[in-house]
Amino acid sequence: MELTLLGTGAPAGLPRPGCPCASCAAAVGDAARAATALLVDATLLLDLTPGPAFAAARAGQSLNGVRQVFLSHPHNGPAREIPAGLPAPVRVPDRQELALISGHRVRAVALDAPGTGYEVTGPGGERLLYLPPGTAPAGLGPAPDGPDDQDARADGTGPYEMVVLDVVGRPDALARLRASGAVTPTTDVVAVHLDHDVPPSELPRRLAAAGARAVPDSTTLTVGEYHEVPDVPRRTLVLGGARSGKSVEAERRLESFPGVVYVATGGTRDGDPEWAERVSTHRERRPASWRTEETRDLVPLLAAEGPPLLVDCLALWLTYAMDEVGAWDDARWADGGAGALAERVAALTAAVRETPRTLVAVSNEVGSGVVPATAAGRRFRDELGRLNAAFAAECEHVLLVTAGIAQPLRG
Repeated sequence: MELTLLGTGAPAGLPRPGCPCASCAAAVGDAARAATALLVDATLLLDLTPGPAFAAARAGQSLNGVRQVFLSHPHNGPAREIPAGLPAPVRVPDRQELALISGHRVRAVALDAPGTGYEVTGPGGERLLYLPPGTAPAGLGPAPDGPDDQDARADGTGPYEMVVLDVVGRPDALARLRASGAVTPTTDVVAVHLDHDVPPSELPRRLAAAGARAVPDSTTLTVGEYHEVPDVPRRTLVLGGARSGKSVEAERRLESFPGVVYVATGGTRDGDPEWAERVSTHRERRPASWRTEETRDLVPLLAAEGPPLLVDCLALWLTYAMDEVGAWDDARWADGGAGALAERVAALTAAVRETPRTLVAVSNEVGSGVVPATAAGRRFRDELGRLNAAFAAECEHVLLVTAGIAQPLRG
């Protein structure tokens, strides 16, 4: 089954008409995108992009063979131009299935927001899922435990060969599909409905972290054909200064995966309203499916099998470790404290090396500003620098976030 993407952008396209933002200014060449529309085997059209006949010709295709046009957007989506000779667009009622004369079967997928998703099964049995912007499938359950239950996944249909959806706008939709078994490591995940939320230069990195990719308008793909997508790094360290956006970047790297365990190393601080506000802000932006553990005992978590871990942050872990070894007292530090801390750091980094879990950790980058005025402050700065270096040595991927912009240092 061949899929040609006549457009891959948001309903308004990219750049948005009249928008002065930096992302729209940079959306030129292959980064410019018309409203998303999919042409399947030159016979089935999912949604209409502006100038569909011209868009098809630009992709080396023709709309002359199109026998069915399906709409997915609520209220029929963006402004539509229906070329002469094209069938009138229709919408399939939720959960109903149509068998087309071309040998394709189209099932309407119920969503958690207005619109209609479509599952297309080709004559050879290969399967494609297409979702409109801002939506996720409704009613997906967890993946079955046994291999014999493969066909029970994702509403009784098994894993898809390709999924085309709004990865940037609804990463939780991808997480739900993964949790249900509808998306597996072999599924080709293609991002569409791309808007100006992410600068074009940052889009490949953001999508690679989700195990997805984007392609330019007019690209033709073969559903079920293997396409190498960068592996999601198993261990990632995100560094940055205060309010740099490092925690947001770390959360983005796991927001399309289900069941993440968020490890808060800071704990609670009674009587500190400013700290409580910080904790509340973090909780509110995390996906509802994530679970939070407030602990600084990281080694057992890293050693256990389980879902991905997000550790935020190493600087707070180090603060408490230094408290426990008496690092703030010069005499205790000289009399075994330094050695005790080194042993704890070594145990942590060894656990990172051996962990079977996907891991994203956050830490403060230090040493670029004013030298601390106290010996204790300088000691903390030095030990955090050493911890960051040791931790980074065990990670395939290391990022530095500055002013909300993530720059890869490794991977």
